[in-house]
Amino acid sequence: MTQRKTHRTLFTMAFLAALAAPAFSQPANAPTLVALNTLELGLWQLRSADGGAPRSMCVTDPRALLQIQHLGVACNRFVISNDARQSSVHYTCPGAGHGRTTVRVETPRLIQIDSQGVSRNEPFAMLLEGRRVGNCTTRVGMR
Repeated sequence: MTQRKTHRTLFTMAFLAALAAPAFSQPANAPTLVALNTLELGLWQLRSADGGAPRSMCVTDPRALLQIQHLGVACNRFVISNDARQSSVHYTCPGAGHGRTTVRVETPRLIQIDSQGVSRNEPFAMLLEGRRVGNCTTRVGMR
């Protein structure tokens, strides 16, 4: 009888752990972020608030704007806030670092990005303004 009770308890604990797992992290493609869905796809220019050289980015999936410091890396995302004007996520990239990014949508062609975290064992923080400047000519990530 004791062995059966232990088996049932272990089974119940494993079942509950499996149910709870999706609540802690989601695959990179899971969240639907309302604010990002309003953005126009195409060539975007990102300017740093500190006056650094602007960067160009072909945006074919607006979720790439959430992890500019970890562009192209498979990361898990946890949605912090999600409304029509602003989306915030915390993301973790196994072996590459983590970050927290907020994208505020001014218009479908103008955004503000605030991102900070750790990349390659070094802290980073960036404030960027993004503007859609045209259509993509090639499918490149960031230049």
